[in-house]
Amino acid sequence: MPVSKNALIRYKTIDRCLRNRYRRWTLEDLIEACSEALYEFEGRSDGVSRRTVQLDIQTMRSEKLGYNAPIKVVDNKYYIYTDPDFSITESPMAPQDLERLEEAIKVLKQLSGFREFAGMDDILGRLEDRLNVTREKSKPIIFFDKNDNLKGLEFITPIYSAISSAKTLSIIYQGFRARNPNTIVFFPYALKEFNNRWFVFGRRIGNKHIQNLALDRIISLQTTDDIPYIPDENFSLEEWLKDVVGVTRTTFVKPHLVTFYADKDQAPYISTKPIHSSQKILKKYNDGSMLFQIKVILNQELARMLFSYAEGVRVLAPRHLEHIIKKKFSQGSELYDSQVTLPEG
Repeated sequence: MPVSKNALIRYKTIDRCLRNRYRRWTLEDLIEACSEALYEFEGRSDGVSRRTVQLDIQTMRSEKLGYNAPIKVVDNKYYIYTDPDFSITESPMAPQDLERLEEAIKVLKQLSGFREFAGMDDILGRLEDRLNVTREKSKPIIFFDKNDNLKGLEFITPIYSAISSAKTLSIIYQGFRARNPNTIVFFPYALKEFNNRWFVFGRRIGNKHIQNLALDRIISLQTTDDIPYIPDENFSLEEWLKDVVGVTRTTFVKPHLVTFYADKDQAPYISTKPIHSSQKILKKYNDGSMLFQIKVILNQELARMLFSYAEGVRVLAPRHLEHIIKKKFSQGSELYDSQVTLPEG
């Protein structure tokens, strides 16, 4: 059963008191200190009962939370730590708990690209420092893709906060093809990462359709209280993107059945790492090649992914997508066949 925030405040308060060896602490003193702490941190003015603090001391003495605090009553009145160096914040952890915490820290460190989440680096640093007191540092085992040079990561936290607190955003934004930036009033609903880029989904003011903005194209943003936030209780990012490879879709476009052939080199890879959750194997051939089908909305991300398999994949349907892929190969071939003249500047 998880420990409540109020209980943790009381435990830490009792611990702080008993670590102060320059004062003798009666039960009434501890009750008063706990009541003051709860008022300071939680705004509670109802105080703490005698029974509650007695049970707290009993819990701290026990193995229930792993504290095993050496609390003793002297002169039938005063509470002390028999070990002057003891603190529940310094309590030793069981070896198996240390191992689990160490692995968790290694995983979280791989997410350090999200350092914009306030306090994460500091928390990890303190946890790791505490672990290193008792364990020798070892090499990490789990690694995640990350790029510390990605643009736009500094906007993750303010956008996350705006979504959580239902705030309207005023965003200065410049798309790849725009000559000049423009200001967008935006109601944010969700954040998503795709292919090492981050996107915020929501609606522009005056527009009822969902769209996404790339964080790396945002120049600046701020919340605005002048324009009330308009929520969309029916919007679900999972539902919105269920028929999509990537993050791009148009409101009224319906998914297509996309059929493609993969040769013996690419087929095993595609079968174990599906392009989309709807992927099916229509046929397996004797040489190891396969015929696949997915049901998705046609977009640039899908075309780029299919194109990335080069000569190992052939789109068979729909004809429109087949022509797009064929044109990309033709243009790429022309680029390599012709003499390249680089632009000046």
